[in-house]
Amino acid sequence: MNPEIRPPLNDGISPDEAQIAAFRENGHTLIKSILQPDEVTAYRDVINQAAYKYNTETRKLEERDTYGKAFLQIMNLWEADASVKQLTLARRFATIAATLLGVPNVRIYHDQALYKEPGGGFTPWHQDQYYWPLSTSNTITMWMPLVNISEDMGMLTFASGSHKEGPVRNIGISDESETELDQHIRKKGYSTTRASAMNAGDATWHYGWTLHAAPGNQSCITREVMTIIYFADGATVNTPVNAYQESDRNRWLQGLQPGAIAASPLNPLVL
Repeated sequence: MNPEIRPPLNDGISPDEAQIAAFRENGHTLIKSILQPDEVTAYRDVINQAAYKYNTETRKLEERDTYGKAFLQIMNLWEADASVKQLTLARRFATIAATLLGVPNVRIYHDQALYKEPGGGFTPWHQDQYYWPLSTSNTITMWMPLVNISEDMGMLTFASGSHKEGPVRNIGISDESETELDQHIRKKGYSTTRASAMNAGDATWHYGWTLHAAPGNQSCITREVMTIIYFADGATVNTPVNAYQESDRNRWLQGLQPGAIAASPLNPLVL
């Protein structure tokens, strides 16, 4: 389908004061019906087509490590598909991101489809911003299911208030992060919470430093989720502190040097 005839998603949606307060205090919030059913229908097929076209994981589920079992991860679909680009760069989502962060403008870091297959494993505790060489803590991820999901399909789970600490461990998603960060959460007394169900088009939003995880998918249905990461305009590139950040600096920030404004061609201003 020609992207021009899909819903444009350029109208603004404003979170209410309770959602903004919950986000800033807890590090996460759920906002329902960001996409209406007809809008989900209009975009789900093109996201699926692009995700499976560009998926590079060919191993059987049982042959993968913990990270590989957690989800199929297909990144920056907006680069390759005009219809996905229309969704990723939509003003509707950018307005929510900026309002929750309390900043006037935001840029795209990258998008990614996260598909947890039937029988897919748990997603270990982690912090997204461990991977990002950005100077700001005003970073946010939108996590939107494209199908109705329940807890047993791999619902995102948050450690409320954990974003206030900033970086906790220099550790990526792994069995090690699950063990160490679970112990950290228990020691700090963070409450953990997740929605019991989400409809397609609902979305959770969380800070880059919010600790989060997800159980495995015990259903017979793939948990189709589309995510978009935003950061406050004006952020600069940090000196990478791990190999993942160096890889991100070269890929998502197009090799910008530390200290430069994080505004490569892959980081368009969307609000």
